[in-house]
Amino acid sequence: MMDEQFWHRKWQQGETGFHQANPNPLLTRNLPALGLSPGGRFFLPLCGKTRDIHWLRANGFQVAGVELSPLAVEQLFAELGIAPRISGAGSLQRHEADGLTIFAGDIFALDHDELGHVDAVYDRAALVALPAPTRTLYAAHLLTVTKRAPQLVITFDYDQSRMEGPPFSVNEAEMRAHYEAAYRLICIESKNVDGGLKGICPARETLWLLEPR
Repeated sequence: MMDEQFWHRKWQQGETGFHQANPNPLLTRNLPALGLSPGGRFFLPLCGKTRDIHWLRANGFQVAGVELSPLAVEQLFAELGIAPRISGAGSLQRHEADGLTIFAGDIFALDHDELGHVDAVYDRAALVALPAPTRTLYAAHLLTVTKRAPQLVITFDYDQSRMEGPPFSVNEAEMRAHYEAAYRLICIESKNVDGGLKGICPARETLWLLEPR
């Protein structure tokens, strides 16, 4: 399963090099591929305090997310300048305000009834954040909790023996093993990572569109 203490420690110690200062260009360039109208609701698993949430909301979308670290959730709302209403959601805490709902806690404790309807999933850093056995459980859980909503998924493909994750290497064969029974997988964009992943090893970053069958 997910190494919860690893991620809590990262946030507590400010070791958040994975946090990008700007919205991800793979998202901003390719969002139209989903064919959603403004007002649609996105689900961002393991969302941290990503600036992608700011961008999606600025473009008229509602956002739901789940994040293990309560510190990250607090920082997200502080940076947005909004005060959430906080309530219990089973073993999770629900933070809500202005079309934004973030659940603090373990994603595997989130069910469809708590999450509610979502029009699409944007997985920038969830699948690749998890070790191999947990990725299989995660992919299956995501299908259940979102009722097979379409997805945009970003992956990295590299020689895992050259570097420890996260982010972990997830190649096309693994993507198909997780998702091909439920989705048509379309490679929207794929490029080499400038300077290599973490400056250590060559890697390829790919954006996948997953369309429900």
